[in-house]
Amino acid sequence: MREIRPLTLPSDPPSSVGSSDPPKRGRGGTLTYKEAGVDITANTRWVSAIKAAMHSTYGPRVFQDRHGGFAGLFRLDYEEPILRRNYKRPVLVGCTDGVGTKVLLAIEMNRLDTIGIDLVAMNVNDLITCGAEPLFFLDYLAVHKLDPDHLLQVIEGIAAGCREAGCALLGGETAEMPDLYRKGDLDLAGFAVGVLEYRRAIDGSRVEPGDVVIALPSSGVHSNGYTLVRKLIARAGCKLDRFHDELGETLGEAVLRPTRIYVKAVQAVLQHYRVKRVVTGMAHITGGGLTENIARAIPANCDVVLSRSAWRPPPIFEFLRRLGTTKREMYKVFNMGIGYIFIVRPFYADTVMRVLGRAGEQPLIAGRIQRGSQRVRIV
Repeated sequence: MREIRPLTLPSDPPSSVGSSDPPKRGRGGTLTYKEAGVDITANTRWVSAIKAAMHSTYGPRVFQDRHGGFAGLFRLDYEEPILRRNYKRPVLVGCTDGVGTKVLLAIEMNRLDTIGIDLVAMNVNDLITCGAEPLFFLDYLAVHKLDPDHLLQVIEGIAAGCREAGCALLGGETAEMPDLYRKGDLDLAGFAVGVLEYRRAIDGSRVEPGDVVIALPSSGVHSNGYTLVRKLIARAGCKLDRFHDELGETLGEAVLRPTRIYVKAVQAVLQHYRVKRVVTGMAHITGGGLTENIARAIPANCDVVLSRSAWRPPPIFEFLRRLGTTKREMYKVFNMGIGYIFIVRPFYADTVMRVLGRAGEQPLIAGRIQRGSQRVRIV
């Protein structure tokens, strides 16, 4: 369950080891934890305030309000028909990720409702690339000072992301550290756990020349490359609250657009083919852009050849390029409009496209696999 762990750093170095002198009381009399910068009573109220958001993500496999709140409990009950049918040799899958310096733009705009969704997306989108079903999610928030009104936006965003991904927000920790973080600072990390059937794990080893690359669109920059994004914006003197016709929104709205969650799309395809293994590889396009991430999903004797004319990147990417970087750098850093890819056997490509369309996606055939040396070429 969620735990509050207030931490402070000592302002003076520790006394010498082995000293026989008793500790001296500082000036000003006794000192409380609240006076030192951490309000335990406020932390307790905070935990109560976020319970509704957490409970909104729970399903029947979550043990609610058990074990004294020190840990979250989640059932892996093989008597349930769904588990008995799908998982004869279940394998647990785990991953962790954060949102990076996108948080700084959210703080600057005083809008924290989207970064919680980003946090869930960055984790579950990685998790599902091997064919896993997300089970539950944990978060870690670190702040200078607990501000329930602002932080509740983050938790509600995390809960919204969990509901979309079909996983439970099982717990987390909020660390109040006034000596480590500056006023207004916020950092966050997430942890996702899922399950897959051993014999149906997807690791890219079955990818072969002739396989088709099917891409799902991104919503924009997602949550990677924001150190470059922020520096380009700052150097050009752009205002986040200024509306741009080419973007159809303010610059701030464009760069804070939350990362898409692809769980339902992946599950639609994998559930359609419960026996046939038509998906040979998948990749979540995150840090390293198109060129690095897709290469991680193919064997050493294959190349991915993408057709640049197959899709049109959202306007935010051309906007950022004009602020002072190159197309080559853009493809190395950003998703360029493609957030997730499937690699499938060519005979089944049309059916996979239809299944994705019925799942609400707008898939496109972005390229093919050729014999090569584990490179991604965009032609």
